[in-house]
Amino acid sequence: MMHGAVATDLDQTLVALADPTRRAIVQRLSRGEARVTDLAEPFAMSLNSVSKHIRMLERARLVRRRRVGREHVLSFDPRPLDEAAAWITAQQAAWGGRLRAMDEMLRAEDARAAESQAVREAGEARRTRETGETRETGEARRTRETRETRETRETRETGKTRSVQTRKRAAGAVRTGKGRAR
Repeated sequence: MMHGAVATDLDQTLVALADPTRRAIVQRLSRGEARVTDLAEPFAMSLNSVSKHIRMLERARLVRRRRVGREHVLSFDPRPLDEAAAWITAQQAAWGGRLRAMDEMLRAEDARAAESQAVREAGEARRTRETGETRETGEARRTRETRETRETRETRETGKTRSVQTRKRAAGAVRTGKGRAR
């Protein structure tokens, strides 16, 4: 955890570097000292606007100002950047460890889920085989019952047909006078 002064310095450093104009000024000063008027020259803004950017960089301690006669000469101080880089490196290490631990946890969870899925699929395959055998038995039973029903119906119909034919013969014999049917 960072204490107040360091956090404030880091905040100022990061805020100062958030603007592209200020980053360009820092980049120019990293090559060596320069006068304020020389720094303002490449920017399409007033000297007063450039001075405001420079003051922001001075508050963040990224730029030091010294006077040489009437000239203001600025130089770059890399220490705040080193502090920011150290903080970023510490954050990367902390988050890297956390992310590795999370990755390992998620991989283990995925492996357990895959194992559970394989067990479920094996159970479903077993149930399907068992149900398939039951279906075959059921289908065989239905086929047999259908066959038996058909045979029973045919027997009944055949029996009815025979009894109808027998009655017709008997009726015909009575009409013709031949006596009773056999």
